[in-house]
Amino acid sequence: MRFLNTRFIGTVSSLFLGVTAVTAAEIIAHRGASYDAPENTQAAMKLAWEQEADAIETDMWLSRDGKIVVLHDADTKRLGGTTNRVAQQTWTELQKVDVGAWKDPRFAGERIPGIESILKTVPKGRRAILEIKCGAEILPELERVIGESGRTPEELAIISFKFPVLKESKKRFPRIGHYYLYSYKKDPETQRFPTLAPLIEDAKSAGLDGLDLHFDWPIDKAFVARVKEAGLKLLVWTINDPVVAGGMIEAGVDGLTTDRPGWLREQLKGASK
Repeated sequence: MRFLNTRFIGTVSSLFLGVTAVTAAEIIAHRGASYDAPENTQAAMKLAWEQEADAIETDMWLSRDGKIVVLHDADTKRLGGTTNRVAQQTWTELQKVDVGAWKDPRFAGERIPGIESILKTVPKGRRAILEIKCGAEILPELERVIGESGRTPEELAIISFKFPVLKESKKRFPRIGHYYLYSYKKDPETQRFPTLAPLIEDAKSAGLDGLDLHFDWPIDKAFVARVKEAGLKLLVWTINDPVVAGGMIEAGVDGLTTDRPGWLREQLKGASK
Protein backbone atom coordinates (compact mmCIF):
# COMPACT_ATOMS: atom_id res chain seq x y z
CA MET A 1 0.00 0.00 0.00
CA ARG A 2 1.24 3.46 -0.80
CA PHE A 3 2.00 5.92 2.01
CA LEU A 4 -0.55 8.62 2.66
CA ASN A 5 -0.05 11.87 0.79
CA THR A 6 0.96 14.50 3.34
CA ARG A 7 -1.86 16.89 2.43
CA PHE A 8 -4.30 14.33 3.87
CA ILE A 9 -2.59 14.03 7.25
CA GLY A 10 -5.12 14.36 10.04
CA THR A 11 -7.66 12.20 11.75
CA VAL A 12 -9.63 9.69 9.74
CA SER A 13 -12.85 11.05 11.18
CA SER A 14 -12.16 14.56 9.93
CA LEU A 15 -11.29 13.30 6.47
CA PHE A 16 -14.55 11.39 6.24
CA LEU A 17 -16.71 14.17 7.67
CA GLY A 18 -19.76 14.49 5.47
CA VAL A 19 -19.12 11.31 3.49
CA THR A 20 -22.47 9.71 4.17
CA ALA A 21 -22.62 7.46 1.12
CA VAL A 22 -19.94 5.40 -0.59
CA THR A 23 -21.70 6.13 -3.87
CA ALA A 24 -20.57 9.76 -3.61
CA ALA A 25 -17.93 8.71 -6.15
CA GLU A 26 -17.81 5.98 -8.78
CA ILE A 27 -15.62 3.03 -7.75
CA ILE A 28 -13.60 1.99 -10.82
CA ALA A 29 -11.73 -1.32 -10.88
CA HIS A 30 -8.21 -0.68 -12.19
CA ARG A 31 -7.50 -3.33 -14.84
CA GLY A 32 -10.31 -5.21 -13.14
CA ALA A 33 -9.96 -6.40 -9.56
CA SER A 34 -6.21 -6.50 -10.15
CA TYR A 35 -5.17 -6.87 -6.50
CA ASP A 36 -6.88 -10.26 -6.31
CA ALA A 37 -6.68 -11.51 -9.91
CA PRO A 38 -4.26 -11.10 -12.84
CA GLU A 39 -4.74 -7.64 -14.32
CA ASN A 40 -6.73 -7.09 -17.50
CA THR A 41 -7.97 -10.68 -17.69
CA GLN A 42 -11.46 -12.10 -17.79
CA ALA A 43 -10.89 -13.34 -14.24
CA ALA A 44 -10.12 -9.81 -13.05
CA MET A 45 -13.16 -8.33 -14.77
CA LYS A 46 -15.52 -11.02 -13.47
CA LEU A 47 -14.21 -10.51 -9.95
CA ALA A 48 -14.57 -6.72 -10.24
CA TRP A 49 -18.29 -7.09 -10.93
CA GLU A 50 -18.62 -9.59 -8.08
CA GLN A 51 -16.98 -6.98 -5.83
CA GLU A 52 -19.64 -4.46 -6.91
CA ALA A 53 -17.39 -2.14 -8.86
CA ASP A 54 -19.32 0.63 -10.60
CA ALA A 55 -16.97 0.43 -13.58
CA ILE A 56 -13.91 -1.36 -14.88
CA GLU A 57 -10.85 0.26 -16.41
CA THR A 58 -8.86 -1.58 -19.06
CA ASP A 59 -6.06 -0.99 -21.58
CA MET A 60 -6.15 -1.43 -25.35
CA TRP A 61 -3.57 -2.09 -28.06
CA LEU A 62 -3.94 -3.07 -31.71
CA SER A 63 -2.34 -6.36 -32.75
CA ARG A 64 -0.46 -6.76 -36.03
CA ASP A 65 -3.56 -8.20 -37.68
CA GLY A 66 -5.90 -5.48 -36.41
CA LYS A 67 -7.42 -7.07 -33.30
CA ILE A 68 -7.95 -4.91 -30.21
CA VAL A 69 -6.25 -6.71 -27.35
CA VAL A 70 -6.43 -5.93 -23.65
CA LEU A 71 -3.01 -5.51 -22.04
CA HIS A 72 -1.30 -2.68 -20.18
CA ASP A 73 2.28 -3.04 -21.41
CA ALA A 74 3.57 -2.65 -24.94
CA ASP A 75 4.98 -6.18 -24.74
CA THR A 76 4.26 -9.41 -22.88
CA LYS A 77 7.51 -9.63 -20.87
CA ARG A 78 6.21 -8.62 -17.43
CA LEU A 79 3.13 -10.82 -17.44
CA GLY A 80 3.99 -13.57 -19.89
CA GLY A 81 7.76 -13.85 -19.71
CA THR A 82 8.38 -13.05 -23.38
CA THR A 83 9.55 -9.80 -24.95
CA ASN A 84 7.15 -9.90 -27.89
CA ARG A 85 5.68 -6.50 -28.66
CA VAL A 86 1.90 -6.53 -29.01
CA ALA A 87 1.89 -4.47 -32.22
CA GLN A 88 4.21 -7.01 -33.88
CA GLN A 89 2.19 -10.07 -32.93
CA THR A 90 -0.99 -11.51 -34.42
CA TRP A 91 -4.01 -12.38 -32.31
CA THR A 92 -3.20 -16.08 -32.67
CA GLU A 93 0.39 -15.55 -31.54
CA LEU A 94 -0.72 -13.50 -28.53
CA GLN A 95 -3.12 -16.24 -27.48
CA LYS A 96 -0.17 -18.51 -26.78
CA VAL A 97 0.91 -16.29 -23.89
CA ASP A 98 -0.18 -17.23 -20.36
CA VAL A 99 -0.88 -13.97 -18.50
CA GLY A 100 -2.31 -15.54 -15.36
CA ALA A 101 0.33 -17.83 -13.91
CA TRP A 102 2.57 -14.94 -12.77
CA LYS A 103 -0.12 -13.90 -10.29
CA ASP A 104 -0.92 -17.28 -8.82
CA PRO A 105 -0.85 -20.90 -10.10
CA ARG A 106 -4.64 -21.04 -9.86
CA PHE A 107 -4.84 -18.46 -12.65
CA ALA A 108 -2.57 -20.43 -14.99
CA GLY A 109 -4.00 -20.54 -18.49
CA GLU A 110 -5.53 -17.05 -18.48
CA ARG A 111 -5.12 -15.51 -21.93
CA ILE A 112 -4.99 -11.96 -23.22
CA PRO A 113 -8.62 -11.05 -23.93
CA GLY A 114 -10.01 -9.16 -26.88
CA ILE A 115 -11.98 -6.04 -26.08
CA GLU A 116 -15.20 -7.64 -27.37
CA SER A 117 -15.18 -10.22 -24.58
CA ILE A 118 -14.55 -7.55 -21.95
CA LEU A 119 -17.49 -5.44 -23.12
CA LYS A 120 -19.76 -8.48 -22.85
CA THR A 121 -19.08 -8.71 -19.12
CA VAL A 122 -20.44 -5.24 -18.28
CA PRO A 123 -23.74 -5.43 -16.36
CA LYS A 124 -26.52 -2.96 -17.09
CA GLY A 125 -26.08 0.29 -15.24
CA ARG A 126 -22.30 -0.02 -15.04
CA ARG A 127 -19.59 0.89 -17.51
CA ALA A 128 -16.22 0.13 -19.06
CA ILE A 129 -13.51 2.78 -19.16
CA LEU A 130 -11.21 2.07 -22.08
CA GLU A 131 -7.67 3.39 -22.21
CA ILE A 132 -6.11 3.78 -25.64
CA LYS A 133 -2.42 2.89 -25.28
CA CYS A 134 -1.46 3.06 -28.95
CA GLY A 135 -2.25 5.61 -31.66
CA ALA A 136 -5.29 6.65 -33.65
CA GLU A 137 -4.91 3.60 -35.89
CA ILE A 138 -7.04 1.74 -33.34
CA LEU A 139 -10.10 3.95 -33.84
CA PRO A 140 -11.70 2.34 -36.95
CA GLU A 141 -11.63 -1.10 -35.33
CA LEU A 142 -12.84 0.33 -32.03
CA GLU A 143 -15.77 1.93 -33.83
CA ARG A 144 -16.68 -1.44 -35.34
CA VAL A 145 -16.42 -3.24 -32.01
CA ILE A 146 -18.45 -0.67 -30.11
CA GLY A 147 -21.09 -0.63 -32.83
CA GLU A 148 -21.49 -4.41 -32.70
CA SER A 149 -21.34 -4.59 -28.90
CA GLY A 150 -24.76 -3.02 -28.37
CA ARG A 151 -23.31 -0.86 -25.60
CA THR A 152 -24.78 2.58 -25.09
CA PRO A 153 -22.56 5.68 -24.79
CA GLU A 154 -23.42 5.85 -21.09
CA GLU A 155 -21.89 2.40 -20.57
CA LEU A 156 -18.52 3.48 -21.95
CA ALA A 157 -15.78 6.03 -21.48
CA ILE A 158 -12.47 6.52 -23.27
CA ILE A 159 -9.25 7.75 -21.66
CA SER A 160 -5.70 8.32 -22.87
CA PHE A 161 -2.46 10.09 -22.04
CA LYS A 162 -2.14 10.87 -25.75
CA PHE A 163 -4.01 14.12 -26.28
CA PRO A 164 -4.06 14.05 -30.13
CA VAL A 165 -5.46 10.51 -30.04
CA LEU A 166 -8.06 11.45 -27.47
CA LYS A 167 -9.06 14.50 -29.49
CA GLU A 168 -9.49 12.39 -32.63
CA SER A 169 -11.42 9.76 -30.69
CA LYS A 170 -13.87 12.35 -29.36
CA LYS A 171 -14.62 13.43 -32.92
CA ARG A 172 -15.39 9.84 -33.85
CA PHE A 173 -17.37 9.06 -30.68
CA PRO A 174 -18.94 12.38 -29.66
CA ARG A 175 -21.53 10.82 -27.34
CA ILE A 176 -19.01 8.80 -25.31
CA GLY A 177 -17.32 10.47 -22.35
CA HIS A 178 -13.62 11.19 -22.90
CA TYR A 179 -11.15 11.93 -20.08
CA TYR A 180 -7.61 13.24 -20.38
CA LEU A 181 -5.12 11.17 -18.38
CA TYR A 182 -2.27 13.08 -16.79
CA SER A 183 0.32 12.16 -14.18
CA TYR A 184 1.95 14.49 -11.67
CA LYS A 185 5.64 14.47 -12.52
CA LYS A 186 8.23 17.17 -12.96
CA ASP A 187 9.06 18.21 -16.50
CA PRO A 188 12.63 16.92 -17.09
CA GLU A 189 13.63 20.22 -18.71
CA THR A 190 11.91 22.83 -16.53
CA GLN A 191 11.82 20.74 -13.31
CA ARG A 192 8.32 22.08 -12.76
CA PHE A 193 5.20 20.14 -11.97
CA PRO A 194 2.24 20.40 -14.37
CA THR A 195 -0.52 22.87 -13.55
CA LEU A 196 -4.25 22.55 -13.86
CA ALA A 197 -5.13 25.50 -16.11
CA PRO A 198 -3.48 24.17 -19.31
CA LEU A 199 -5.16 20.80 -18.87
CA ILE A 200 -8.56 22.41 -18.52
CA GLU A 201 -7.87 24.52 -21.59
CA ASP A 202 -6.82 21.50 -23.65
CA ALA A 203 -9.80 19.44 -22.52
CA LYS A 204 -12.24 22.22 -23.34
CA SER A 205 -10.65 22.86 -26.73
CA ALA A 206 -11.09 19.22 -27.73
CA GLY A 207 -14.62 18.93 -26.37
CA LEU A 208 -13.56 16.38 -23.78
CA ASP A 209 -15.71 15.53 -20.79
CA GLY A 210 -13.20 15.51 -17.99
CA LEU A 211 -9.77 14.84 -16.56
CA ASP A 212 -8.37 11.61 -15.11
CA LEU A 213 -5.48 12.53 -12.79
CA HIS A 214 -3.08 10.71 -10.52
CA PHE A 215 -3.91 11.23 -6.85
CA ASP A 216 -0.54 12.94 -6.26
CA TRP A 217 -2.01 16.08 -7.80
CA PRO A 218 -2.84 18.67 -5.08
CA ILE A 219 -6.53 17.80 -5.16
CA ASP A 220 -8.79 19.51 -2.65
CA LYS A 221 -12.23 21.12 -2.78
CA ALA A 222 -10.94 24.26 -4.50
CA PHE A 223 -9.10 22.17 -7.10
CA VAL A 224 -12.21 20.12 -7.88
CA ALA A 225 -14.32 23.27 -8.00
CA ARG A 226 -12.06 24.70 -10.71
CA VAL A 227 -12.50 21.56 -12.79
CA LYS A 228 -16.27 21.53 -12.38
CA GLU A 229 -16.63 25.25 -13.02
CA ALA A 230 -15.10 24.50 -16.42
CA GLY A 231 -17.89 22.00 -17.06
CA LEU A 232 -15.60 18.98 -16.65
CA LYS A 233 -15.65 15.89 -14.46
CA LEU A 234 -12.71 14.56 -12.46
CA LEU A 235 -11.58 10.96 -12.04
CA VAL A 236 -8.55 10.05 -9.91
CA TRP A 237 -6.16 7.07 -10.08
CA THR A 238 -4.95 4.70 -8.53
CA ILE A 239 -6.09 4.74 -4.89
CA ASN A 240 -5.73 1.77 -2.56
CA ASP A 241 -5.73 3.75 0.69
CA PRO A 242 -9.18 4.37 2.23
CA VAL A 243 -8.05 7.57 3.94
CA VAL A 244 -6.83 9.05 0.67
CA ALA A 245 -10.06 7.83 -0.97
CA GLY A 246 -12.14 9.51 1.72
CA GLY A 247 -10.29 12.77 1.22
CA MET A 248 -10.91 12.61 -2.52
CA ILE A 249 -14.60 11.94 -2.01
CA GLU A 250 -14.83 14.82 0.42
CA ALA A 251 -13.13 17.04 -2.17
CA GLY A 252 -15.86 16.12 -4.64
CA VAL A 253 -14.20 13.93 -7.27
CA ASP A 254 -16.51 11.95 -9.55
CA GLY A 255 -14.65 8.66 -9.56
CA LEU A 256 -11.87 6.69 -7.85
CA THR A 257 -9.80 4.09 -9.68
CA THR A 258 -8.55 1.30 -7.42
CA ASP A 259 -7.01 -2.17 -7.59
CA ARG A 260 -9.31 -3.26 -4.73
CA PRO A 261 -12.89 -2.18 -5.49
CA GLY A 262 -14.67 -4.46 -3.05
CA TRP A 263 -12.27 -3.91 -0.18
CA LEU A 264 -12.15 -0.16 -0.67
CA ARG A 265 -15.94 0.09 -0.74
CA GLU A 266 -16.16 -1.81 2.54
CA GLN A 267 -13.52 0.41 4.12
CA LEU A 268 -15.41 3.52 3.05
CA LYS A 269 -18.68 2.12 4.37
CA GLY A 270 -17.07 1.53 7.73
CA ALA A 271 -15.56 5.00 7.84
CA SER A 272 -18.85 6.71 7.02
CA LYS A 273 -20.75 5.12 9.94
